[in-house]
Amino acid sequence: MIQDIEKILFSTEELDACVSRIAGQIDKDYAGKTPIMIGILQGSFVFLADLVRKMELPIQVEFMSASSYGSGTESTGSVNIRLDSSVDLKGKDVILVEDILDSGNTLSRLVPLLKDRQVNSLEVCVLLDKPSRRVREVEVAYRGYSIPDAFVVGYGLDYDQKYRNLPYIGILKPEVYENDLD
Repeated sequence: MIQDIEKILFSTEELDACVSRIAGQIDKDYAGKTPIMIGILQGSFVFLADLVRKMELPIQVEFMSASSYGSGTESTGSVNIRLDSSVDLKGKDVILVEDILDSGNTLSRLVPLLKDRQVNSLEVCVLLDKPSRRVREVEVAYRGYSIPDAFVVGYGLDYDQKYRNLPYIGILKPEVYENDLD
């Protein structure tokens, strides 16, 4: 798998420091509250697990599964919600946790959906932000890193369900996925 990586963007140590920074900010912002952390599967599971373990607040963890990618490298623009939250969110403080904000299609669909459930507050937390690819704007309260327009994998992010287990985030060599673009 390492042979498929063009360049490591963020090491394990850099990711750890970034997640600690975000956890500390959420702890400060939500002092005295019990936020519900909703991870968007599948990519956010590593980030969310590390994030909540670094937080000192009491929290609840929930998951949703939504995607606009399928197995390709480009957003289809159509968001498919495969798993919805089963928790009553009315009056709750919710933090939506996503691995990467790319086109904005997924989050721009989920944010209004969750707000319609009469939450007390809703904020978005993303590990990676790729602003050059944005099609729909999304407000983000907690952001790890802004990244260039490259296809990244590792630390939960995948290409066709591979590379999620890498302990760092790296740029995938284009030749790995170029044939799928034809």
